[in-house]
Amino acid sequence: MRVLVIGSGAREHALCLSLAADPSVTALMCAPGNAGTAAVAEQRGVDQLDGAAVAALAQEFDAGLVVIGPEAPLVAGVADAVRAVGIAVFGPSGAAAQLEGSKAFAKDVMAAAGVPTAAARVCTTTAEIEAALDEFGAPYVVKDDGLAAGKGVVVTDDRAEALAHAQACDRVVIEEFLDGPEVSLFCLTDGVAVLPLLAAQDFKRVGDDDAGPNTGGMGAYAPLPWLPAGFVEEIVATVAVPTVEEMARRGTPFAGLLYIGLAVTSRGPRVVEFNARFGDPETQVVLALLDTPLASVLHWSAVGGVPPVLHWRDASAVTVVRAAAGYPGTPRSGDVITGSDQHGVIHAGTRLRDDGAVVSSGGRVLSVTGTGPTLAAARDAAYALAATVDLPGGHQRSDIALRAVQGQIVI
Repeated sequence: MRVLVIGSGAREHALCLSLAADPSVTALMCAPGNAGTAAVAEQRGVDQLDGAAVAALAQEFDAGLVVIGPEAPLVAGVADAVRAVGIAVFGPSGAAAQLEGSKAFAKDVMAAAGVPTAAARVCTTTAEIEAALDEFGAPYVVKDDGLAAGKGVVVTDDRAEALAHAQACDRVVIEEFLDGPEVSLFCLTDGVAVLPLLAAQDFKRVGDDDAGPNTGGMGAYAPLPWLPAGFVEEIVATVAVPTVEEMARRGTPFAGLLYIGLAVTSRGPRVVEFNARFGDPETQVVLALLDTPLASVLHWSAVGGVPPVLHWRDASAVTVVRAAAGYPGTPRSGDVITGSDQHGVIHAGTRLRDDGAVVSSGGRVLSVTGTGPTLAAARDAAYALAATVDLPGGHQRSDIALRAVQGQIVI
């Protein structure tokens, strides 16, 4: 199989690493890619949001499968353009990707499907915003309705901050605060069957102890030793299957990866959000533990048939994101990175300079990933590896997976 991966982040590098290790993959291209994907895949420049350009590149490459990594191309309908030229695509249609493209749409689907989620109000005026803030009270949860690269959500006790964020959005979803630890569950689907992957947990805030603003994600780990038996099966039955069935009922079947963000509250699991693609940084830890060759799994989602049986390593994985100076504000770029060519260092915001040096080119620059027989061992491996990678001015959290290792997460 010849596989074309669209994207340039750590998620795409992780996907390329798994695909490159799959014996069935005879040729691999990543467009536009980064300094890490360049080591395992042919690179090609392309406008990720231009469906015609992506479809033309897939035809030129003679791709048997196109894997669209980021959310923006999916919401823009790039998968539709590729399917229109007869090439299999991993990723939902533009209409189905509205599960991530619009939080209001996702709430409507959840309500129709009977999916447990937070009570919410969709607001477009200041009067509606103020009424919703008063209704739900602090902590205030304010979400930009559209795509915001993981930074569109504000959770705060400061009403003025919540109001200001809401007023800066064209349309905003304000909802009740959900207590309890969060869980990320990836579910592959061909639009009919649902195939869950390992549950993971990511860390959205920039600083230790969940301090500071939200980011695209500063680290993750899998599996989750504190999850009760049967949890994944329960979420598949009460969330994933009803959502997939509701999307099919609406005439917009969802085929690809349904990312379910959950809060395990005192009243039971509640959906925080849906995404329409692999999450970053959770992909880095989930794929590190998958033993089943990846290409056939993604191809099944694209074309249907008998769902594959997944096999997992009996191990744990932890990834620590090294971010650029200034992130999650305006990141500094152009810093020379050393040690980034090691096994387990997954590239996101990197590029190759003309002289061959690897330099930073984004906010989240690297995902340093370690595995081990236990979560504690995987955490130690990740931080030991991170200590050997130099990004001038870079920063990372020091507490990824720490509470889980210490047995402090209770539900």
